Amino acid sequence: MKIGLVSDTHGYLDPQLSALLDGVDSILHAGDVGSRLVLDGLGRIADVRAVRGNVDPEKLNLPPLLKVRFCNVQIEVLHQLPVSQEELNNWGDGSTLEKLTLERQDRFLGSFDPATKVVVFGHSHSPCLVTVGHRLFFNPGSCGKRRFTLPRCFGLLGVFPRGIQGSIIGLEGLDKPLPASVWLAVGEDGDVKAKES
Repeated sequence: MKIGLVSDTHGYLDPQLSALLDGVDSILHAGDVGSRLVLDGLGRIADVRAVRGNVDPEKLNLPPLLKVRFCNVQIEVLHQLPVSQEELNNWGDGSTLEKLTLERQDRFLGSFDPATKVVVFGHSHSPCLVTVGHRLFFNPGSCGKRRFTLPRCFGLLGVFPRGIQGSIIGLEGLDKPLPASVWLAVGEDGDVKAKES
């Protein structure tokens, strides 16, 4: 099963997405959609579900959080994490190991459903693929109009019987490299173990 991940479109539906997302089983939008036209356009590609971002109008009637299940993998979708993306990246690479930080990390991980294996988020416009606490945290970046020097991109999430594959796909020339793809092997106990590819 293949899931398209988009975020921070801010009312702009990139015309490339129709071909690039062709064949996905579903699309998840991590907020700051911007307009009903974006949702309608994505809906012509595949079933689309979206959450409300901090600048989305109430008339879009989007929930702040979604929990969805594909095969046996539960995914939570929200717009903004309660910690910074920089802090999340530090936890992922193990560079921050002080006791206070570990307690904060435990509280953060405890804010998600224990069954959740993937957390999809947006807001920063900066792509992120990092595993913390046996969960994949996945920001597909922004596929709206270009802002600053941040890359324009989207994500693909493959759900397979033995694991989960996350990758970031660029939409134009990049000023900086995109995160590597991540493979999470699903064990017999339903636990996941990360491996960058």
